[in-house]
Amino acid sequence: MAPKTVLITGCSSGIGLALAVRLARDKQRRFRGERGGGTPPLFPGETPRGAEPPLPPVIATMRNVGRSGALAAAAGPALGRTLEIKQLDVCDEGSIRACLDSIPGRHVDVLVSNAGVGMAGPLECQSLAAMQSLMDTNFFGLVRLVKEVLPDMKRRRGGHIVVISSIMGLQGIVFNDVYAASKFAVEGFCESLVVQALRFNVAISLVEPGPVMTEFEAKVYEEAKRADYSRTDPETADIFTNLYLRNSKDVFASLGQTPEDIAEHTLRVIEAARPPFRHQTNAAYTPMAALKHADPSGALMTDAFYKLVFKYDAVLRLSLRAIRLLRWKAQKVKEGARLLGFK
Repeated sequence: MAPKTVLITGCSSGIGLALAVRLARDKQRRFRGERGGGTPPLFPGETPRGAEPPLPPVIATMRNVGRSGALAAAAGPALGRTLEIKQLDVCDEGSIRACLDSIPGRHVDVLVSNAGVGMAGPLECQSLAAMQSLMDTNFFGLVRLVKEVLPDMKRRRGGHIVVISSIMGLQGIVFNDVYAASKFAVEGFCESLVVQALRFNVAISLVEPGPVMTEFEAKVYEEAKRADYSRTDPETADIFTNLYLRNSKDVFASLGQTPEDIAEHTLRVIEAARPPFRHQTNAAYTPMAALKHADPSGALMTDAFYKLVFKYDAVLRLSLRAIRLLRWKAQKVKEGARLLGFK
């Protein structure tokens, strides 16, 4: 695969940070380059390859570059060599345009749209302003990015738009009404656009994680714990605080992936000879998405989720804890194998 220029949004933490570092430190040099040419930088495990021409860097963007400390620390020697940090606010067309104008020829081979915000809780307790702000970032932010990069990709008849979506773009989850709506919008937008894009040899891929253990997720649930639920009825408030939040904690502990896991999945999508349109990162959620297609009326899916939440929640929690124990044991086996020198 020829070296590619990659632009990633939302890189101050989580998935964006992990992906930027993973690509910048790619040992096959597919997404990176030495600014100004010369001998490429060496990272652990690499051997010198002599002087080479400059390759395009990985461009990691974020709304507030003042929050780039974690990325800079994780990137280490890659920063300033194979990784460049730029300011980009997906809610500001001028910011997007300025970022792209700073790239030679505005040439972006791979756009990874990752920036996003979350929201969870009873609908009555969420303001329309907060909902509109979420949609502005999660959906219209993607639209603004695509409007800027797609014309050049079409002219070159090549490019790849990778969107970090969510399993909630396929299946809504209780108390995630507005967040799920934003991801449904993302999925519909991409599903409609992909056919036209393919005509110009431009690939579009949706990466659909389930729960991911990031600062993003932790912030959403910490805010949910502290929120005021006086605008909803006591029963709904009780269901959310004492059932949903408790079960969510078990779900993340048992089924959650790390940002590094998602980065590896995204890398596989980027490097694929024929990139998939959809890629789910967590096999545990495939049956959940399949329920929807098994019964077009929606009755099967609705009934299954109702029973899972309100009738069999104790069984759900026990199952999740069993999964957590099995994953812990599997991790210990892997660690032991590595200590003994096995891969």
